Amino acid sequence: MNFLNGSFSDSKRQKLTSIGFIFYEQFSNGVNIMKQSAKISRSSISRQKPLRPTTGKVREALFNIVRTCISNTYFLDLYAGTGAVGIEALRQGAADVVFVEANRSRSKKISGLVNKYRFTERARIVTKKALPFIEWAHLNLMTFDIIFLDPPYHNDEIVYALSAIGKYHVLKKEGILIAEHFAKKQLPERSGNLYKEKEYAYGDSVLSLYKEFR
Repeated sequence: MNFLNGSFSDSKRQKLTSIGFIFYEQFSNGVNIMKQSAKISRSSISRQKPLRPTTGKVREALFNIVRTCISNTYFLDLYAGTGAVGIEALRQGAADVVFVEANRSRSKKISGLVNKYRFTERARIVTKKALPFIEWAHLNLMTFDIIFLDPPYHNDEIVYALSAIGKYHVLKKEGILIAEHFAKKQLPERSGNLYKEKEYAYGDSVLSLYKEFR
């Protein structure tokens, strides 16, 4: 979907393909997904590099935070992994979800889930690293109401992602960004035009909520 006029144009499809983005456009009916996707994700990643999906408890907490504002939003699931977060966003009424996942095999599995649940023209799976995607989104005037990022816990990728989002203004005015990270990792109070409004702690995991200065 084009995030400016409600349709994902052919020209943007061609641009994405030419720079290495892969889109799997599928459809879904929005039935009970959270438990199903978690079950599938555990088996589907058994032969891949280690993956740390967002736990059911943290995922439930995330959607409790956004429950009152998720309807009809444009939702970006960076570091999508199993796709469980983005699929739940679709189930709860997001207008459109972009899944960004660098691993081609995981992208195909997300595509399979999106196809299984028939989310008609509301899901886009992008096989690309998160940071180049953020810059591309900026260059193509894409903005999102809700951004969720859950990069690997034990490196600085989350700091780089926050910096890029704060620099390139891909978060809409009044939008929110939620970053999941290891409890022992303290994220900055401000990153570019982003400022941290609140933190929610769940055991070893923390959800940090950011908004953008305007």
